[in-house]
Amino acid sequence: MENTKYEIDLPRGSVLEAGINGRSNPLNRILEELLDGDMIRFEETLETALTPQSKYLSETERQIYKRGKKIRPIMLFLSARMLRGGEELSHKIIKAGVSLEMLHVATLIHDDIIDDALVRRGLTSVNAQRGTNAAILVGDLQFVQAIRTFTDAVETDSEMGLVKMVLDTAFNICAGELDELETDPDWDLITLKQRYFEVIERKTAIMFGLACETGMALAKSRTGESRRLGFYGRRVGRAFQIMDDLFDFLQDEKDSGKQLGIDLIRRRVTLPIIYAMEELGRSHTVSRIIRGEIAVPEDVSAEIEAIKSTQAIERSYADARHEALDALEYLKHFKKNKYRDALEEIALYTIDRKI
Repeated sequence: MENTKYEIDLPRGSVLEAGINGRSNPLNRILEELLDGDMIRFEETLETALTPQSKYLSETERQIYKRGKKIRPIMLFLSARMLRGGEELSHKIIKAGVSLEMLHVATLIHDDIIDDALVRRGLTSVNAQRGTNAAILVGDLQFVQAIRTFTDAVETDSEMGLVKMVLDTAFNICAGELDELETDPDWDLITLKQRYFEVIERKTAIMFGLACETGMALAKSRTGESRRLGFYGRRVGRAFQIMDDLFDFLQDEKDSGKQLGIDLIRRRVTLPIIYAMEELGRSHTVSRIIRGEIAVPEDVSAEIEAIKSTQAIERSYADARHEALDALEYLKHFKKNKYRDALEEIALYTIDRKI
């Protein structure tokens, strides 16, 4: 890290140490070496899924799809390949990957409406460009088309249960959004932390779990194996969200695609903010902003530095690291191959991203 105060004590030469000090993104190598053909089919299928709504989409929405990491479809395809090896994946697995990406984009559009965010992935957000009403409808289109695409992939009665899983996931995402909106920042910090983990489980982790479980299920795995891999995915999702909340204070807009300190500005109660409030005390400006006792300053740089001066960064990172390493335990059940290795690498990269 740039400031030695926030360095994490990691074993010299470990994978984690390498990552914290700027390890390269493994997703590009995974795409090129393991999933190149799958991603070509993914892009073709995504374009087909977007065609029915093409006249309603602006270049902004198309760029949101193009600029995404595609980590959920990547994990879905790797999960399927961990079982099926190098054989060609069925069209329904590719469609499932497209469905998850569309579901994810729908949540991003709706998140930006709720937060009144101006930037998404380095672009003007849909609501900032087209207004709230249009953004709501565009987001809804992505939700509906995601479900339609997944339903088209179902071929057997046993796979109908996966459709319910997708619908349950969409329900939980919406419930998580409502839980977050209804979080009272005046609750005690223990309750706020509990609510935080409940929210990220429903908003983020559940879709990572769905990607892994669906990939294996469509590859004809046993139910127990699919669920085990779903547990791996959920833990990676938790780590991913905690790290994203850390980046809110550590990465500028160029790197993160969103305004520095936006969670503080929007009074979003995230894990690093909870830990900082605990250390800074109720009377500190950060706590008073979050609880709505004072207006948000035009410049929150002093508040960001105050958060970074506490142990909030280290404690949040430790929680993310615990989730990622726990995820690896669920992979040990499966036969070792290059696809399992890639899933391990993704779990580690989630917490290795340069901060």
